[in-house]
Formats: sequence, structure tokens, C-alpha cells
Amino acid sequence: MFDFQIIANEKNARAGLIKTSSGEIKTPVFMPCGTKATVKSLDPDDLKSLNVQVLLGNTYHLHLRPGEKLIKKMGGLHKWMNWNKPILTDSGGFQVFSLGQGQDRALVLKAPKITKEGVEFYSHIDGSSHFLTPEKAIEIQSDLGSDIMMAFDECAPGDSSKSYAKSAMKRTHDWAKRCLTEHARLAKNNSEIGALFPIIQGVTFDDLRIESTKFISDLNTAGIAIGGLSVGEDKNTMYHVLDLIQPYLPQDKPHYLMGVGTPEDLLEGVERGIDMFDCVLPTRFARHGTCWTEYGRINVRNEKFKNLNSPIDDNCSCYACKNFSLSYIRHLFIEKEILGIRLMTLHNLHFLINLMENIRENIINCKFEKFKKSFLAKYLIIKSAD
Repeated sequence: MFDFQIIANEKNARAGLIKTSSGEIKTPVFMPCGTKATVKSLDPDDLKSLNVQVLLGNTYHLHLRPGEKLIKKMGGLHKWMNWNKPILTDSGGFQVFSLGQGQDRALVLKAPKITKEGVEFYSHIDGSSHFLTPEKAIEIQSDLGSDIMMAFDECAPGDSSKSYAKSAMKRTHDWAKRCLTEHARLAKNNSEIGALFPIIQGVTFDDLRIESTKFISDLNTAGIAIGGLSVGEDKNTMYHVLDLIQPYLPQDKPHYLMGVGTPEDLLEGVERGIDMFDCVLPTRFARHGTCWTEYGRINVRNEKFKNLNSPIDDNCSCYACKNFSLSYIRHLFIEKEILGIRLMTLHNLHFLINLMENIRENIINCKFEKFKKSFLAKYLIIKSAD
């Protein structure tokens, strides 16, 4: 089951509602990354207390360990991780092409071998060889039981030549069609199979991005994903690409911008018609003592917070801010206590989810443009502070 409707819009910004077999998703939405079937340091009750609507799982990591067949045997990803709300899985394509360093730093992996059939890659865990095809990517995600699945794609490096970027885009298009065929085949015996989103590519070449957007938008799928951004290009370049393709995106499908999740990027993305976002930054930042506040980004390990008997953010209602001082949280990080990471993760996810809820409310009330301007006027003051 999958349905999408737009509730309200302000120019290109949209407030919508996605319905899946596992529940509803109010958009625009930020999706925390549960890469290995867990959001680092948090449990499902924590996530529900934060009003998390949908989690992202990673096909590459779950395929390598413990394997999709084991997860299917355990009742699927929802039951296995005790999460009864929607789950989105990526296809594994980004990790196949990006993880060139083994988990053991002494293990340097061979480069993946790309053919029209698929990709031979080497596990970052033990260096073992694997072959992933579009059909296999859909089969894995079907076994995992996600509500939304991604088509297999090639995310070309941001510094690719135009010739290579075009070849990778063409492969992505061919693979998207094969994913659609395999999805239809599996759906004959599985009425609950997740909705399929193909992925727009083209690096930062204007004509390739437009060509890819038109091709992907014409496919008979439930939604559209935009890949290959936030991979090293500057923000203005990313915003330019989003501006460029926006007129060609189908308005009756949700638009998912992959791997993007800073506060300013969420606002800029929503303004350009994006409905769904995911990013590892809230948890990655948390592990290093970095958090967002309404006045910008700070690092709690900074010496100046040692004697500060106030919360991270005076106007934040998260568990960390309601119960602990910056002085105490800094102490936890200096002493390398796990609680520090947990509190920081709760705060960062609360910050982004609360931001998205405010964005949605302001779109519905036709006040988004005013809200965005007001938020950024404060937030950008110390955005780059450490």
C-alpha cells in the first residue's frame, strides 16, 4: 500500500501525507538513519518519543551482515528491530561505490567492477567478493520488508568527467527499468511489497540532470529520489541543481533528496519542492559532541561551557535540554561516557524533527517563507562555530 497526497503548498514548498502499510508519514519529513537496523545509542521508544515517523535502513550493510534471509526468517525488519512504523531502505548502491576502505584499516579493498549487468564489489568487513545487480537489490529489499525501497543506481563521484557522468546516468536509467520489472514480478506474489523510488543522477551537469529527471519522472513508480548531491559540491551548486530540476519533477509523487540533513539544507530543499530527507549527521555529530541550536552549531567539549549551568538550547524541549546543563554534558564527553552521546543524539534528532514539524505547520498556514527567513537570520549567526 502506498498513497501520496498534497495537503497544502506555498509556492514550491509542499505539506503532504504518505500512507503505507506500516502507517502514515506527514511531509516534509526528516528520516533518521538506522543504518544497521538501529539508530546509534537510541531504542525504538526513544524514537517514538521524538515523533520519528520513518526510519532508513541500509541494504548494503544488512545484506553483508546478518543477511536479508535471516532477517526475513525473523519476520522482517519491522519485527526484528521492534519498529512498527514505516521503514525506507536504500539500494546499497552508494556504499558499493564509496566504501573503498575496509573495516580493518589495514584492509584496502579493490575498486568495484562495473558492468551493464551489475557491480562486483568487496565487503568492507572481510574483503569477500559480492555481485549486486538491480534485480538482487530489489530482492534483498523485498526480503527486508521495507515500506519504501530504492532502485539500484550508480552514484558517480562529484569530480567525474562529463563523459563518465553520462555513462553512469545511462546505467542508472537502465538499472531503474530492470528494478521496475523485478519489482512487478515480485509484487505478483507479495501484495505488501514496498513502493519503489528510482533515483535521478547526473552529477552537477545541467543537461544531464534535466535528462535524468525527465527519464526517471516518466517511469511508473510511487515516488522520485534525487541522488548524487551533498557529496562534496558546495551548497549553492546543490541548490542550483534543485532549482534546475524542480519544474520537471512530477507533482503527484513525493520527492526524496538523499543524504541531506543540515537545518539550512532542509529549509532550502523544502523551498524547492523536496518532501523527504535523510542524513547521518545528527548521530555522527552527536558522537563528536557537536549539536545544533537555534543560533547555530556548537561543540559541547569547548572549554567555555565548563561552568555553564544552562541547557544546550534554552528554547529546546528535548530530554537533554530539560534535564541537564551544558556543564554536565561537557563533562560526559570529556570522560567519554556513553550517556553524553545518547543525550546529544536525542537533542540533534529532536532539533531536526521539530524543525520539520514547524516547517509543515507554516506551509499549511502560508507562512513558510517568513518562517525560513526568521529561522536563518538567527541560525546562521554561528552556523560554522565549533
